[in-house]
Amino acid sequence: MAFGRRRQAEEPAKGAEVAEEPAETAEEAPAEAESATGGPWDSGDSFPEMQRLDFGALKVPVAPGLGFQVNFEATQVDEEGNPLDGRPVAVLVQYEESAMQLQVFAAPKRSGIWEDVRRETAKDIQEEAQGQIQEGEGPFGPELLAMVPAALTEEVLAEMPQEVREQIPAEFIEQGWAPQIIRFLGVDGPRWFLQATVHGAAIEDEEQWQVLEDVLSGIVVHRGDAPMPPRDLLELQIPKEFSEGAEEQEGEGEQSFNPFERGPEITEVR
Repeated sequence: MAFGRRRQAEEPAKGAEVAEEPAETAEEAPAEAESATGGPWDSGDSFPEMQRLDFGALKVPVAPGLGFQVNFEATQVDEEGNPLDGRPVAVLVQYEESAMQLQVFAAPKRSGIWEDVRRETAKDIQEEAQGQIQEGEGPFGPELLAMVPAALTEEVLAEMPQEVREQIPAEFIEQGWAPQIIRFLGVDGPRWFLQATVHGAAIEDEEQWQVLEDVLSGIVVHRGDAPMPPRDLLELQIPKEFSEGAEEQEGEGEQSFNPFERGPEITEVR
């Protein structure tokens, strides 16, 4: 399982802090590297124009065959613990048998956080998930490749589509778990940190990965000027295209949008 080619130049970490600081001298400022040949881009950069969905802090490119989904985190629950309201915390980009989850966070001004996040992620995978990790270099710099055991209980199998279940080797079903490969990528930008988590066929299928890589390299991050503690999630929003899609479904008699169910989605973008 290769990590993929590395870009020729990388954007240095720049980050942001909550408190105002005096201007840095040349000796204090982090070293600047040559600009990368591609993104992800900061909204203050000069970046190529292309069709993108506006998720607030993330502007994500669209392309034929892509599907998009917003993941929510509950902010209010009822007495039984059922979610009543939530906030968007991640964007899921889907392509064929592959998926890439995107999250963007505030970061310190003088340094990036990917090195620390990568170390903490590796420790959690090894100690809590009893998984294995491999570090390497990819098109956006250092990466993590992880193998974690995924439970295959009767409940999990019952929720799977029949065609998916039929592809699982009998030995995995007998032992009650299957190895799941996950690829973690991180990009330190000016006062922000973007993390991408890749699942599915794109781990080994170069053609599917290339589509997701193009999406990642075309992202524009809008950090905003508000001071935020490092590692706080930047605010995401629902694109107007999602709202229009939900209205069309409701007009056709289908169930209206529930943020804790799958969707709404834009699939097969053309």
